[in-house]
Amino acid sequence: MAAGPHSTMTQDDPECDVIVADARWHSAVPGLAALVRRTARAAWAGEEPAPVTIALDNDRTIRRLNARHRDRNKPTNVLTFDYPDGMPGGDIMIALETVRREAQAAGRPIRHHLMHLIVHGILHLRGHDHHQAGEARRMEMEEARILGRLSVPNPWKFRPGSPSGRMEDAQ
Repeated sequence: MAAGPHSTMTQDDPECDVIVADARWHSAVPGLAALVRRTARAAWAGEEPAPVTIALDNDRTIRRLNARHRDRNKPTNVLTFDYPDGMPGGDIMIALETVRREAQAAGRPIRHHLMHLIVHGILHLRGHDHHQAGEARRMEMEEARILGRLSVPNPWKFRPGSPSGRMEDAQ
């Protein structure tokens, strides 16, 4: 994945490259690159880590990718792309505006929702899916377990005064 003209690419962790393609992410989430890397490491815990690039972009870019690769001409919160030919790892793309809207609607800090989406994307790279009810439940439980180790409240647990918190579009 190539960095755009206004992106910041950090390579301190050889297993996790962070590309900040939309600079607004920096003001939305303080300590962004370190948070992304720490979350990625936690999501790989217990598994052999694989190279991953996490690109933090905007709705416009994610909408284009979603249309091209999934025939859905709308932005989504996260897109995950496996590397070709069975190579381990992959790319994770996350859309700022959608993440901000979803976090606000669920009454959660944007940093917690971002961490959830990173874990979600890495679980896809680890082979998890959520197309069937049983798969979805197992994936949700694993997300909650990993996030708990990061001191992030369970995103799937209903909290009084907030919406259900379900991630409708996560892929």
